[in-house]
Amino acid sequence: MNVRVDWRASLSLVGTVVKYLAVALVLPLATAAWYGEGLLTFGATILLAVTAGTALERLDPDPDLGAREGFLMVGLTWLAVAIVGAVPYLIAGEGTVAAPANALFESMSGFTTTGATVMGDISFDTHSRALMIWRQQTQWLGGMGIVVLAVAILPELSVGGAQLMDAEAPGPGIEKLTPRIAETARVLWLVYLGFTVLEFVLLYGLHMGGHAPNMTFYNAVAHPLTTMPTGGFSPEARSIEAFSAVVQWVIIPFMIAAGTNFALFWHVLRGEPSNLLGDSEFRTYAGAIGVVSALGAVILFTGPNLVGPDNPFPVAGNLESSLRHATFQAVSIVTTTGYASMDFEVWSGPAQYVLVFAMFVGGSAGSTGGGIKIVRWLVILKSIRRELFTTVHPEAVRPVRLAGRALDERALRGIYAFTLLYFALFLIGALLIAVDAARVGLDLAVIEALTASAATLGNIGPGLGMVGPMGSYLDFPTTSKLLMVGLMWIGRLEIIPVLVLLTSGYWRS
Repeated sequence: MNVRVDWRASLSLVGTVVKYLAVALVLPLATAAWYGEGLLTFGATILLAVTAGTALERLDPDPDLGAREGFLMVGLTWLAVAIVGAVPYLIAGEGTVAAPANALFESMSGFTTTGATVMGDISFDTHSRALMIWRQQTQWLGGMGIVVLAVAILPELSVGGAQLMDAEAPGPGIEKLTPRIAETARVLWLVYLGFTVLEFVLLYGLHMGGHAPNMTFYNAVAHPLTTMPTGGFSPEARSIEAFSAVVQWVIIPFMIAAGTNFALFWHVLRGEPSNLLGDSEFRTYAGAIGVVSALGAVILFTGPNLVGPDNPFPVAGNLESSLRHATFQAVSIVTTTGYASMDFEVWSGPAQYVLVFAMFVGGSAGSTGGGIKIVRWLVILKSIRRELFTTVHPEAVRPVRLAGRALDERALRGIYAFTLLYFALFLIGALLIAVDAARVGLDLAVIEALTASAATLGNIGPGLGMVGPMGSYLDFPTTSKLLMVGLMWIGRLEIIPVLVLLTSGYWRS
């Protein structure tokens, strides 16, 4: 069989990204220097990234990127950065993330913005501040897309950049905001950076004003790094529950913004707010959050036994608390951020079912959110309505429209196929996790296996039971952790590019 894919060109560009990942490691290196924690961990990782990246680059000094090479480059890049990102956990040797499988799990969870953790003890007693800021930073790098970032700042990727960005977000395509794709990538990253800085200013301002005692400078830097990518990692073991109510209210709109198509914000900045308010996907997204929040608030307000052991304020019968926690969790789950304002393990069954339903909603196209995504549900609902109409009126020609444009049948088939594959992988993942748990004698409930699969495939993070918001994935056997590493990788790339790489037609001439 003649291989038609120029794998040397793909690996060369993967090497370029890995080499420049060393630049991102300067922040944790500086953090280590600031806190006097030793420079070996990140100094050695920088050396490794530069050496390995340069070696891969030399496989093809002048890579020519086609569509096939783009798929391979994007898929391998996400694996490569996760592997390099695991190195600091291994060298530092701190806590449970020092084991190889755990380090890879934590790194892949970071870059894919999943937010699932295998840290047994999330504290500065066990982990250095530098390692914790690296954990936060991996999510920020992965949020808008590490390949999109590479296209934005590396001139060698400007040619073929559109193919790479489509391969990284193959579902609803990235809107081309400017004539040059590299300029579009820079615009998206600037909007992303702007929200991150604004959130930092507000959070630290609350601290300086005496309204957020625990929101120190470190925390004010760390949390925007995981809010805007809808990541959910927190250096606090109790997540956002560790902070005051006003902090929780402030973070909610930033999570909503992170789950919104970033191209719409560009239009708002250009004085065209109607593009945001009139966008059908955004209205559906806002409506879904509103419905899930309202249902949760009603259940919490009227439900029994809703006071957590570490929650100083009662929820049942308290309107502000019920509304805040329901809205926070609804937004966190719908946008796949994975933060928690309280341990929803203490919620009643119906309230938890609402959150499980929300796991399958997802953010908007062009956002940092994961999951199935609102636009696909919107198209599916429109397709169902068309089928009902044409059943009654068989002579009618009624295309499915989105934003005023008729979608061709190929695009519709793509959305149907993605949704079918998503649910198939979710069920297969849950089955394999349950079987593997039974193999090693781990007492795992069905809902825990289901939500572990949904939370990793959808890049959500927390599930229910042992993988709840205050729990971790530490107790799973190594085989299940590696399976979930694969689910996070497939989920971040939205399934199709990974499956394409597994077909013989992709490789043969």
